[in-house]
Amino acid sequence: MQKKYEALSEQVNLTRTLMAKSVIYKYLNRTNLICYSELTRLLGCEAFVKHENHNPTGSFKIRGALNFFHHMSREELEAGILVATRGNHGLAMAWAGQWFRVPCTVVVPENNNPEINRIIENYGAEVIVNGKDFYDAQSYCEELVDSAGYYYVRQGNEPEILNGLATVGLEILEDLPQVDVIICPIGGGAGCASLLKTVHAVNPAIEIIGVEPQNVPSFYASWKKGEIVTLDDAHTMADGLAARSVFHLPFAILKNTINDVVLLTEDEILEGMKMALTTTHNAAEAAGAVSLMAAYKIRDRLAGKKVVMIMSGGNLKMDDLRKAVSC
Repeated sequence: MQKKYEALSEQVNLTRTLMAKSVIYKYLNRTNLICYSELTRLLGCEAFVKHENHNPTGSFKIRGALNFFHHMSREELEAGILVATRGNHGLAMAWAGQWFRVPCTVVVPENNNPEINRIIENYGAEVIVNGKDFYDAQSYCEELVDSAGYYYVRQGNEPEILNGLATVGLEILEDLPQVDVIICPIGGGAGCASLLKTVHAVNPAIEIIGVEPQNVPSFYASWKKGEIVTLDDAHTMADGLAARSVFHLPFAILKNTINDVVLLTEDEILEGMKMALTTTHNAAEAAGAVSLMAAYKIRDRLAGKKVVMIMSGGNLKMDDLRKAVSC
């Protein structure tokens, strides 16, 4: 199966990302890349944050959703789309679905953030609650496809979603062509894989470093083993990174090309949220703040370099914010 996805990875490329850029800018503004003086002092490098949390749905996922809908035919989407999510992917697909007038059904796991569920519904999508985690929600989607005929959007395995996400990399290269290192969260892997594919097409010397929770090292375990590993559970406060397994297409792209992966404890993730607040005055969600804490953890090897940290999202839980402030 992996050979299939290695072949499919050729469809994620610089040319198609440049095409995606013209699509996405019909709906979105560029996000800011900001150098923060206090973060620079703490890390000992030129520290830049790419603010994907400033997108309309609060995360980078909207880029992929818009490019996906643009490339699909009305016939393919006639019965509507189906997605599994912990939050950001569902928000993005529901928001973009409104623009393209495509019905959207979103499956979320039990105990999902109720505020996220409500906003997805506000965007006109139907929310179904099923399963204990994201992996279970995905499994339920497979059942629904057979019975209802939806187009099931497997977010990490759709090349045009990755080409849309990769526009983050284009913007970084345009704003900071001398960048040395980019640090990016990894959940299902689509964001990091698309970023790497674009950046390395321009400059293979740029280091791409992924970040995962120590509790849910699904990509890290797969990377070390050389094949996809499915974990037994995915318990972490970083909901956006709570993936029991990486998607096949991102793994095909990342497995031999990513430079390193940093693992963070739950306490370190909280500290990352607090760092985002104090150094950038942004309330980042747990998954969105991990890049900052990862940079702090490896600051000795980043000394003197130009480093970009992806703040991937800002859809945080208020309880997490209170914990971060008090830690």
